[in-house]
Amino acid sequence: AAGFNKTITVKDARGTTFGTLTVGGEELDVLGQKYTLNLSDDGVLSVTLEGVADNTTETKINLRLDLDGSGKSVIDTGVGFLDHMLTLFAAHGRFDLTVTCKGDTQVDDHHSVEDIGIALGMAFQQALGDKRGIRRYGDTVLPMDETLILSAVDFSGRCFLDYALTLPAQKVGTFDTELGEEFWWGFVRQAACALHIRQLAGRNAHHILEGAFKSVARSLRQAVSLDAEFKDEIPSTKGVL
Repeated sequence: AAGFNKTITVKDARGTTFGTLTVGGEELDVLGQKYTLNLSDDGVLSVTLEGVADNTTETKINLRLDLDGSGKSVIDTGVGFLDHMLTLFAAHGRFDLTVTCKGDTQVDDHHSVEDIGIALGMAFQQALGDKRGIRRYGDTVLPMDETLILSAVDFSGRCFLDYALTLPAQKVGTFDTELGEEFWWGFVRQAACALHIRQLAGRNAHHILEGAFKSVARSLRQAVSLDAEFKDEIPSTKGVL
């Protein structure tokens, strides 16, 4: 693919259109995001999102997401409990996920947790593009011992979070349990989706938070999957999401 220079329509393997661009090389930088371009012998161009960077004065984050993965993850956020949650999130969503974060955890974990949620939401939004062909909706009721968590998601283009968890402890280990809500608010604002997380039963804070991450991952997996019957359509009567 090296050395070509022409105006092309860039799509990823899911068929999402990134736009019509003039490129002249194997690597493309769009609004600070890195894409690797591959041109096959029959003239088909594919593009891979290299990573999402979300850098502030409090955190430095690098995140790589593949929605069509197998659940592999490499997670190093500096927040042990969040590492555990994101590992489960990747496995249950069948997403390949790499996250590294250098944050001001000497203060507390708040900035790291919230900013990683923001970065993950950005990655979903960019990976889905115009959302053509996706199912859009997903929902899961997930049991974990005494805990039962319902989650439902709609990639509507609008952000909303209904976070109805009653956590019986302020901390799980050193993790402030209230940061679970901050993570999901960061996610929905950038992913532009409506997300409902409801606790139907549960007494253990660890189980409740873990059940939420697992349930949401499975709902997201449904929502971002391709619907063969509507593969060329944007799932909205408005024609845009």
